[in-house]
Amino acid sequence: MRSLRRPIAIATTLLMLAGGIARAQNVELITPDASDDLRRALRSASVSLGRDGGDAQDFVAAARADYRRLLTALYSEGHYGGTISITIDGREAASIPPLEAPSRVSEVRIIVDPGPRYRFGRAEIGPVTSATLLPEAFAPGRIARTDAVRGAARAAIDGWRNEGHARADVARQDVAAIHPETQLDVAIEIDPGPRLTFGELVIEGNEDVRTERVREIAGYPQDRVFSPAEIEAATRRLQRTGTFDSVAFIESEDIGPGDTVPFRLLVDERLPRRIGAGLELSSVDGLNVSAYWLHRNLLGGAERFRIEGEASNVDAGADGIDYRIGATFARPATFKPDIDLETSATLSQINEDLYFLRQLDARLGLVQYIRDDLTYRAALGGLIAREETEDRTRDYALLTLPLEATLEQRDDPLDAKQGFFVNLEITPFAGITGLESGARILADGRAYLSFGAEDRVTLAARAQAGSVLGAGLTTAPADFLFYSGGGGTVRGQPYQSLSLTTQANFGDGPVEFESGGASFLGAQLEARVGVTDTIGVVGFYDIGLVGPEALPSTDDPLHAGAGIGLRYGSPIGPIRLDLATPATGDKAGERLEFYIGIGQAF
Repeated sequence: MRSLRRPIAIATTLLMLAGGIARAQNVELITPDASDDLRRALRSASVSLGRDGGDAQDFVAAARADYRRLLTALYSEGHYGGTISITIDGREAASIPPLEAPSRVSEVRIIVDPGPRYRFGRAEIGPVTSATLLPEAFAPGRIARTDAVRGAARAAIDGWRNEGHARADVARQDVAAIHPETQLDVAIEIDPGPRLTFGELVIEGNEDVRTERVREIAGYPQDRVFSPAEIEAATRRLQRTGTFDSVAFIESEDIGPGDTVPFRLLVDERLPRRIGAGLELSSVDGLNVSAYWLHRNLLGGAERFRIEGEASNVDAGADGIDYRIGATFARPATFKPDIDLETSATLSQINEDLYFLRQLDARLGLVQYIRDDLTYRAALGGLIAREETEDRTRDYALLTLPLEATLEQRDDPLDAKQGFFVNLEITPFAGITGLESGARILADGRAYLSFGAEDRVTLAARAQAGSVLGAGLTTAPADFLFYSGGGGTVRGQPYQSLSLTTQANFGDGPVEFESGGASFLGAQLEARVGVTDTIGVVGFYDIGLVGPEALPSTDDPLHAGAGIGLRYGSPIGPIRLDLATPATGDKAGERLEFYIGIGQAF
């Protein structure tokens, strides 16, 4: 008998505990007169409907909390005369003391009669600034949603804050529901408060970045008229350096001396060093591997120093390996908070079918951030190179002036679903020795549109256009000319397979030779479909054209490729597998190439 006591005691204890555990057999929302939008709002607001088990006391507490939550949901949809009844096994939840919950719960019924929908009778707020845009929903005759009232108050306060009145607030509000007319009268009075300027800034949290450099990078506008936009801009400047994990400007609740707004700036620094590597593979271009080492705070002023190396066309065939080794130094807030100084030096080797090139390119320039989405770059560069082709070898030196503008409006550069991207590069070059002068232009535009359930279908388009001005096919640098084929231009076609055949005299009489073109047009179209949250499929068509003149023509040679792809969503971006075949030429539909990488193709 003694041996049975322990199992019996355990079983008895479990039964006693089970008496206090109650999984509701049915939690039901009954609201036959509610619209679909209101029903969704009620379900989202209810704690009881979201429960999946628990003890009886938890169900009672959830039901009691639901009265206020459901009433708020009714108000949010313009229902101010509704009634709510929540019963637990037939008893009104509001009548059950929290500490006298039943031992078991079988049924929770939530009965909501929303009543009629109210509309605004009066919808008044003031004073407001001339630039304030009140929400259209806050107007007589519109549905009297509480979000419209809150939105109007926020807009009025923000309008005054944008004018320097940092302490603007609601001074008085009169809200009355007129039940016989089913209307809501709202009158809100705003107190703008005094116009203030930026006061003292106290910086905290920085350990390795010098305080004066934090202040310079932020561009804190002390003694200027208060504006929330200035604080947002200062936050972005600090975040843009990549040196800080977090940046927080804390506005003082008190008005400082001389009608000022003092601020505290709290920063949290990242680990200064970082290393990374990348890998991309295609059956046409071979293996592309890259790695970098980065220091985010080299001299204590959030300076970024980056050393990187890349090897491409590994195992791509007889072309040989291309490589690039470079170093870049960037100093934020040079001359002005939104201007960075950049200097770089790159040693590279390009080993292609048509030419072999070794070059050293050094640049000193500035980066100006016009807006969050618009960036300008300008640099003065020097380039020395040795270029070898089947017909000649030449050494040359160039003075370059690279100019670049980038407009970034994509929602996610690695996996864009909406927006667009535009990049324009103009590089004038002056031949110091061995070459003529000219300019190279390259434009790249991309657009994205998503639709369907949860935006699972994305149409993506890319267009590229390039031109070399001044220098001809025989006098321009080989890598300044244009080629087509491969992952960046036309998938399915061999890497840089579209080139030109022309005649030139290199001293031994006219000879035919192959080169890149003086103009280029390219387009890539994709339809991306999300099958699940992590798996997607893609269909694509690419086309490229290369011409001998600076302006392309319809007679210039072109080629195309088409294929399908698979995408797998990962924490570092979509992993890409594309299978492509030529869509033009003798091998159309007969050969298959694959491309693997991280991120969408464009």
